[in-house]
Amino acid sequence: MTAAGGAKIRTGELVVFLKPVAVAPAVVRRDGRVQAGGHPADHARLGVTGQQLDGMAGQPGVIGQVAARVIPRGKVEGTARRAVTMAAALRAVLLMGLMPDAGYGEILAALFGDLALVPWHVPFAVPAGTVLATWRDAAGPEPALLLQDMVLKASGAEHQDHDYRAIQAGDLRLGSIDGSVTRMPDTPANRAASGSTGTADDSSPYPQLRGLPVTGASARGMLAVVTGPSGGDKAEAGQALLDRALAEYPHVFTKDRLFVMDRNFPGVSRIKRLVQVTHVLIRIKSDITVTKTGGFLPDGSYLADIGGQDARIGMRVIEYWAEVEGQDVPEMFCLVTDLHDWQAYPAAVLAA
Repeated sequence: MTAAGGAKIRTGELVVFLKPVAVAPAVVRRDGRVQAGGHPADHARLGVTGQQLDGMAGQPGVIGQVAARVIPRGKVEGTARRAVTMAAALRAVLLMGLMPDAGYGEILAALFGDLALVPWHVPFAVPAGTVLATWRDAAGPEPALLLQDMVLKASGAEHQDHDYRAIQAGDLRLGSIDGSVTRMPDTPANRAASGSTGTADDSSPYPQLRGLPVTGASARGMLAVVTGPSGGDKAEAGQALLDRALAEYPHVFTKDRLFVMDRNFPGVSRIKRLVQVTHVLIRIKSDITVTKTGGFLPDGSYLADIGGQDARIGMRVIEYWAEVEGQDVPEMFCLVTDLHDWQAYPAAVLAA
């Protein structure tokens, strides 16, 4: 490094090549010593990892923003200046994910690095591991959870705005709800907890776990999943899991989504609960009562009451025949939906 106004460097002269560690205001002592002003914790960074995190969150200095919103508790209450700051503590926690075998002391040594070698105007040494433990207790889980929310929110916005694979039905994002079973190790505990499908005496080779994945159609991402025993009636088990999904994952069932469901008819009361919070497109079996309540709409669909005398719900019905590789499928497909606007959601689009 050369100072501004210094002489021109000529071939053969000795130069010293340095790595920048910190840019800080100079503190000049009476004896001429030049020291660094400020606090080393304010200079601790995660390098490329921190830059990548800012990019994922869509805003610079995201760790500092999170740290500024956290009020420490316990042993670090108050505003006194300490060897660690909330931002540095959060960076140390993130660094633990990249150095899973390191102890607290090693984490802090890696975080501060060469900053410990800088002649600070207030003497500084890398804090002991117990200091990081105290700060983790003082911060609690909220900073990491807040940081996670910021990253996921930015990722979700980018996916929604720019995903070339996005599958839409009008202005609605498409999702699906369908049951599945997964084999489990054949242990007495698993058989007792989960049972198996298809055999009344639970004699199948493996016990099975019944799951109800709620997925997004664009990237097939898992929005939610609930699991339970696989034994018993399939329809009843699937409907019980759907009740749990609605209760445990309310943030997934929103009015900007349309969920496709197959012929395991969830029942009128359950559909009523669904359409209060989201939109549905459900294929129904031939034994479900459909009572037409009006003429055909211009797209060929029609409005009808679904269900019997005990419980009914007004839905729009879409009927169509399918063709596979040039051959007609000998079965009519019948869909019901709470989307009554045939212009915004044409029957052909929903059938497709």
